[in-house]
Amino acid sequence: MEEELKCPVCGSLFREPIILPCSHNVCLPCARTIAVQTPESEQHLPPLLHSRGPAPPAAPGAGPGAGPGAGPGAAAGSAACLDSESAAGGGGGDHADKLSLHSETDSGYGSYTPSLKSPNGVRVLPLVPAPPGAAAAPRGAGPASSSLTCPQCHRSASLDQRGLRGFQRNRLLEAIVQRYQQGRAAAAAAAKCQLCDRSPPEPAAVLCEQCEVLYCSACQLRCHPARGPFAKHRLAPPPAHPGAPGGGADGGKGAGGGRKLPTCAEHDLENYSMYCVSCRSPVCYQCLEEGKHSKHDVKALGAMWKQHKAQLSQALNGVSDKAKEAKEFLVQLKNLLQQIQENGLDYEACLVAQCDALVDALTRQKAKLLTKVTKEREHKLKVVWDQINHCTLKLRQSTGLMEYCLEVIKENDPSGFLQISDALIKRVQVSQEQWVKGALEPKVSAEFDLTLDSEPLLQSIHQLDFIQMKLPPVPLLQLEKCCTRNNSVTLAWRMPPLSHNPVEGYILELDDGDGGQFREVYVGKETLCTIDGLHFNSTYNARVKAFNSSGVGPYSKTVILQTSDVAWFTFDPSSAHRDIVLSNDNQTATCNSYDDRVVLGTAAFSKGVHYWELHVDRYDNHPDPAFGIARINVVKDMMLGKDDKAWAMYVDNNRSWFMHCNSHTNRTEGGVSKGATVGVLLDLNKHNLTFYINGQQQGPPAFENIEGVFMPALSLNRNVQVTLHTGLEVPQSVKQPKLPNN
Repeated sequence: MEEELKCPVCGSLFREPIILPCSHNVCLPCARTIAVQTPESEQHLPPLLHSRGPAPPAAPGAGPGAGPGAGPGAAAGSAACLDSESAAGGGGGDHADKLSLHSETDSGYGSYTPSLKSPNGVRVLPLVPAPPGAAAAPRGAGPASSSLTCPQCHRSASLDQRGLRGFQRNRLLEAIVQRYQQGRAAAAAAAKCQLCDRSPPEPAAVLCEQCEVLYCSACQLRCHPARGPFAKHRLAPPPAHPGAPGGGADGGKGAGGGRKLPTCAEHDLENYSMYCVSCRSPVCYQCLEEGKHSKHDVKALGAMWKQHKAQLSQALNGVSDKAKEAKEFLVQLKNLLQQIQENGLDYEACLVAQCDALVDALTRQKAKLLTKVTKEREHKLKVVWDQINHCTLKLRQSTGLMEYCLEVIKENDPSGFLQISDALIKRVQVSQEQWVKGALEPKVSAEFDLTLDSEPLLQSIHQLDFIQMKLPPVPLLQLEKCCTRNNSVTLAWRMPPLSHNPVEGYILELDDGDGGQFREVYVGKETLCTIDGLHFNSTYNARVKAFNSSGVGPYSKTVILQTSDVAWFTFDPSSAHRDIVLSNDNQTATCNSYDDRVVLGTAAFSKGVHYWELHVDRYDNHPDPAFGIARINVVKDMMLGKDDKAWAMYVDNNRSWFMHCNSHTNRTEGGVSKGATVGVLLDLNKHNLTFYINGQQQGPPAFENIEGVFMPALSLNRNVQVTLHTGLEVPQSVKQPKLPNN
């Protein structure tokens, strides 16, 4: 609060503060120093800007106050500086309350009044002393007008004939300053010098209001001399003891309830009782009856006091809320500082660990490369040493043979020479043949056929830097949107909130439904994916990860999806023969041709046990419909089972046959008629196919050792209409099959 209680001009606590029209406050002594007086003829100039030319001479016949006799009156008014404003009646008239500022031509400063800077950093304009002989205004220039520029907002206010007495005293601020000084005095009752090296410290003699430090006399002379940068500091007496006069609790009486009620500035005997809304100032009854406020909108002083107090309280609540938010924000910023420190240390440790890992990896690779060089060197040395030993042995043998032959040649016994000459010649020839071409050439070179290309690694080290983009975070699976339907699964995911790392796409992985390895089933930007063609009655594990240009992020949590226990499907109109007619939501099939035509189901099976039934709605002229399974590329313009892509049972009204590759087997008694039901049991766990008619097994298992992907199939002509029933449980009890007729 102390900053609110300091004058913007002198930087000290307010002394006799007055309220300027802009609502700012200034000390009365400071207001006297910054007031400016300007002739009316110069009012077209900006405030604080004055004429540079010399003052024109006074014209003869000037009115009163324009001649030499006006000098003392003007000088007296300038010297008084409104010191008489506290006296009743004003005493010296209007001129005693005015300040005058004359031309600066003789001062040598140019056209602008020099500005000073207050201790609070506000630039103010001091009062320029009047030059000699310039006390009277020139004739025709008009009366002089005084103005005051606010040191905070720089708004200029004109002074009327009352001068500074026209500004109201801020008695409330004055009382607060007084209470603040008394409270500070009570808080520092036993004031001691804060710079003494004695124990205990000496009592304080002065208090510097700018430094806010207590000094004893010796420390003040040594540490705070009244020169240099300390020359403008204000030294005040130290805070008084609470028991001293004017201090403590008793001192507050002068500023509290015992303070005299303020009186009207224009009517000294009247107290303020009303509030002028137009002028925004308190007034008395006499101001309303006689003064300039007679026609203004006025209200009761107490009511406006309460109203403004309520408005101030409401505004303070808003400021308090903002202050609370600011405190929370400061706490957040301090926590952010701590997090930045911790994250900085973590990143430094991570960087050191990564660089150490690179150094370790390079060291290990260096050891491996050195091992290769050592092996190559040892191999070359071994080859050379072997060649040296072999060549040395051959050379020693050849040398010995040569020496022996020379000794033989020296002998003069012809018969003895001829006895051994043939054998000796052969030995020499054989010895010569041993030095074949290449025998005297080194088998290895001194050069090493090893070249280490370190340039890419060196470039990578030079380019080693922090990437601007981080890996994407872990995607969150939206379990409420993940579902299974029949043998298809749908998965949905999203990125976590407040995630700023860009994502270029996602990778969805699914296992094989049997606990095997994951495989990619989708790569793209969508966050919703449906996978069809899975196994029925199987459990699949799915997971997803995101990627961007920096790499692939971590996997999400794994979600477990269970496909349907039984298959729900219909006839497939897209793959059916064009003569097939489907109705009842593709569950009922008939044909436009007298020839047999094939239609497939929409489901495909490669695993598990599946059962479905076909109800014969119409059966005319004893046709031979065929029921079974087929590959996707089965021939569709002939009876099911005539090619190698289908396994079927065809049946008439008396008997049935199994057929595959146009091979008819296992004729069994018992046919179909209108209203009959044919069941198909495909057991891919046992790899066999079984048929039922009206709930009774028709013959033995029709086909065994079948593997691959199969689709439900049916062939019929225009004499038959069949309705498909799916989603049925596998029959648990099987009746004894009918014996086939051979």
